[in-house]
Amino acid sequence: MYRETAGEISKKLLADNTKYNALEVGHAMSENIEPHLRESIENYKNLINENEFCVVMVVAKDTLLKNIVRRKFYCWPYLPKPRPNQAVFLYNKGLDRITKRLWVLPSDVVMAELHSLPQVDKRYQTMKEWSDAFYHGWQFIKGEKGNSRFYNADPFHFWKKIRQQHTITMPSEHEYFLAHREELIQAGCKVPDSHIPEPFDFSKIAIKQIVDTCDASLDKDGLSSLRQTENPKGSIAR
Repeated sequence: MYRETAGEISKKLLADNTKYNALEVGHAMSENIEPHLRESIENYKNLINENEFCVVMVVAKDTLLKNIVRRKFYCWPYLPKPRPNQAVFLYNKGLDRITKRLWVLPSDVVMAELHSLPQVDKRYQTMKEWSDAFYHGWQFIKGEKGNSRFYNADPFHFWKKIRQQHTITMPSEHEYFLAHREELIQAGCKVPDSHIPEPFDFSKIAIKQIVDTCDASLDKDGLSSLRQTENPKGSIAR
């Protein structure tokens, strides 16, 4: 069965001027993800020592083909940091299945538009709630000499919203590390051996032969690998 290459898909997309809405894009990106979610679960479930963990899908741009995006899957023992183009599911080891869709965030442009609108269609209502929770607490702090910056006065609000919405108690990344701080300190970490090569010992280096790079050199068969002929004016033509 023939599969189009990424380059062929990129060329086709460049010729497509159709405008798609966020729901259409979301449905398209969610097609046939079950096998990938299951593969990610099988890869991580013996590594994560928790009864429940998050299965994450993010949509990332290709580094070479600018109009190509790729779906990436991984698992996390805590609620990951929210970001655009992200879908997060809750997996239960005892039931061996995904029990909840925790959140789905669209692109940054769509998130900003949903957050700015006072009302949206019912189809977008849940996505707007997640977008509003994402932007909640951000403030613009004006400083002197151009040192202005954005500051999140309530960085845990998004996770509080998710826990309340789905009646779960799973901690965020920061909360997880705080809860397991002593265990992590006691476990410590093993610093790997350095793989940096040792520097040259110049005392063991000797010059065998000095070669004039302007002269022609001969290979093993006696054929000149760099043919040079002198023209009438005395310059070298190659």
